[in-house]
Amino acid sequence: MLTTRVIPTLLLRQGGLVKTTKFSKPVYVGDPINAIKIFNTKEVDELILLDITASREGRPPAFETIGNITAECFMPLAYGGGIRTVEDIRSILKAGVEKVVLNHAALATPDLVRRAAEEFGSQAIIVSIDVKKTLFGAPRVYSASGAPVAEKDPVAWARQLEALGAGEIYLTSVDHEGTMAGYDLALVEAVSAAVSLPVIASGGAGRVEDFRAAKEKGASAVAAGAMFVFQGPHKAVLITYPPRDRLEAVLG
Repeated sequence: MLTTRVIPTLLLRQGGLVKTTKFSKPVYVGDPINAIKIFNTKEVDELILLDITASREGRPPAFETIGNITAECFMPLAYGGGIRTVEDIRSILKAGVEKVVLNHAALATPDLVRRAAEEFGSQAIIVSIDVKKTLFGAPRVYSASGAPVAEKDPVAWARQLEALGAGEIYLTSVDHEGTMAGYDLALVEAVSAAVSLPVIASGGAGRVEDFRAAKEKGASAVAAGAMFVFQGPHKAVLITYPPRDRLEAVLG
């Protein structure tokens, strides 16, 4: 039995699924309902669905789309994008989503994390931390798909989120995202060592051995996008997921 969750991340943009590289150059990869139907057959641990333009465009969550997706999704689902209030979170959870993912809203109003955790329980609240290195190599928190947050350190921010009541950290390296070249293991290790809550490593997975490397650096779960939607040297679109026995052999 796997002790490390392996989570596909689906990026929603204007109603369709896309895959980005370093938070840019979105490539259309299909319809979200079709992808979820495929993942339903693959023994997937859970899914993360992120509307990557909602916060940037000032849009609320796409509640109708969320409802359509939860009607088809047979595994635990986390949703992020456009969430600004406790009422938004309540509506999303009522639609059948198990967890919400906060990013921009947590940065803009950190107290939302505390209020949400008190209202719905920490287990329902994931906070996403997007990290990009400066020209001098220092990791800094980014928001709204690549907008810098001046002088915010990811380790310090993770500790603050834990104190506010976040249940999990979804940690993405912007520099590695979509590259399939492996996770930023130094970042994974630094944040995982700084907090006691689960850290989901994201950004850069290209093979199952990358999952083991992140686990060895302290990640409680691993997420991936490109390796689950692209196949072969020409990156043909094909929704897939590693066989359970392969994951068990690598992750134990």
